[in-house]
Amino acid sequence: MNTKANLVLRSESGAALVVALLMIVILSLIGIASSSNSTFEIRLSGNKRGATDAFFTADAGVKAIMGDVNNFACTDTNTAGVPTEIISEGFGGKQTSGFTFSLPAGFSFADQPTMNVYRTTQTKVPRGLGISAIAFQYNYYIIDSIGRDQMDLGTIKSNCEIREKIVRLIPTGN
Repeated sequence: MNTKANLVLRSESGAALVVALLMIVILSLIGIASSSNSTFEIRLSGNKRGATDAFFTADAGVKAIMGDVNNFACTDTNTAGVPTEIISEGFGGKQTSGFTFSLPAGFSFADQPTMNVYRTTQTKVPRGLGISAIAFQYNYYIIDSIGRDQMDLGTIKSNCEIREKIVRLIPTGN
């Protein structure tokens, strides 16, 4: 009886089937992992594209505001809705609508950025301009622009907020 069991164990019939099944399982796992990785990378690149699009939309809002001096009226002194960081800078007024700006020909926003301009009460002279501190009045402004992803590809849109502090020089004596 011992020799018969020994012969069955030494017989290699069916070993190729076991090796083939193991190879199929290993190759299937590699295929599933690479497919999952590709899907993740596609989603990641889409999120990056949306974030970049939102950044450039917010930046375009800042640049559009800076192009017209009428966008710096800031007559509303109500602090409701003003971020605490801006109040700590010395809040002097805000303008949240009525902006005038021109866009390049053929350009439009699918979702226009939300823009606010805040005037601060700072009076210090900016350093390094190389001009007389007496000849100009200095007004400090903070432009706040929130841009959103411009493409309707997904359910979640990226947002980006840019806050830029600028100095507007007004000649005294004019």
